[in-house]
Amino acid sequence: MKMTGSQRSLYLLALILLLIAVALACAWTFWGGERAASDAVVTPAPSASGMPSPSAPIVPVPTQESTATNADAGGADSADSESASVATMSTVVYYQDNYGYLVPVMCTIPYEDGVAKATLNKMIQSPENDMQAARLGLKTVLPEGTTIDLDISDGLARIDLSKEVLNMADAAAESNMIAAIVQALTEFESVERVEFLVDGQKIDKLPHGTDVSGTFERGEINLETSVSAINSGELKPVMLYFPCESSSVVVPVTRMVYSNADVNTAVLELAKGPSNQSPLESALPAGCGLIDVQVVDGVAKVNFTKEFANLVQNTDGGRLALKALVLTCTQFDGVKSVEILVEGEPYDPGEGTLSVPSFANVADEIANDYIQTQANLIFNYD
Repeated sequence: MKMTGSQRSLYLLALILLLIAVALACAWTFWGGERAASDAVVTPAPSASGMPSPSAPIVPVPTQESTATNADAGGADSADSESASVATMSTVVYYQDNYGYLVPVMCTIPYEDGVAKATLNKMIQSPENDMQAARLGLKTVLPEGTTIDLDISDGLARIDLSKEVLNMADAAAESNMIAAIVQALTEFESVERVEFLVDGQKIDKLPHGTDVSGTFERGEINLETSVSAINSGELKPVMLYFPCESSSVVVPVTRMVYSNADVNTAVLELAKGPSNQSPLESALPAGCGLIDVQVVDGVAKVNFTKEFANLVQNTDGGRLALKALVLTCTQFDGVKSVEILVEGEPYDPGEGTLSVPSFANVADEIANDYIQTQANLIFNYD
């Protein structure tokens, strides 16, 4: 990548500001953790769910216990004698990228009762939440000052949002907010449907026309096709993953197809790349074609044309694109792993590059990759 002197200076400034933001976030987390340490008693198990199926329970399951004890029978000051690790839990937070695509991220947050509400609170614009999102190259989806009341019963999550949600910039922002809330809540087994209230009242539409009447079920995320085409009944949804241009995440995109929604169709659609209007990056190099896909004993053997070898020229060596390929393939039942062939010959893209991720996007991994990618853009230029 070629850069002028001024571009390099801007990148350096951006990287320095990003590193300062990360340092401040770490300091905030450490300071907040010290205050909460004496209350920590359990560390819930992280969710094993991945896109798009919800599988995390509303009530976290404790997996280990960390207790504060005082060995001094004389009753020394508790602030000096007690020690405890900060209890945390894993949850899926929905952010958006610079172009409005919703991005699910597995985040570790301090433990508290009511994990569903705690998850939504991380999606509200605030200095702390915005700093955490910026570390990932992403943005929050709910307006600043929003408060949330949440009741979950018999599979229905009834959410009451404060009047701040009536001040969204446009219909796209409203729609993204509603979709993100529904996706985040239905990540939990206990939630099948979501009902919205605003400032304690049931309303039909938000100011820019977004429908909030009735109840909402988990739907297709980042849908490419128009509603009228979907209603034809002839199309089937297939989930694709594409690298995001502005951060180190992969973005789930739903494409409607006339073929069967299976691994063969998914990889073929992935090879076509994102839609012409999309700013997302292609998972495959320019000119790369798909020869065939065969699933043998749980292994998807994907055979590409010779242009696939150009993937290593990507800034990250192609790791993010390979992750998108693996996620696209392993979403289907019966596909446990992926092997790559180029013109029929086995191809090794590098150690660990074809490992099946525990989740599409994991916060700590994204932050590290994002900083490394920005550094590469600055220092490894032609």
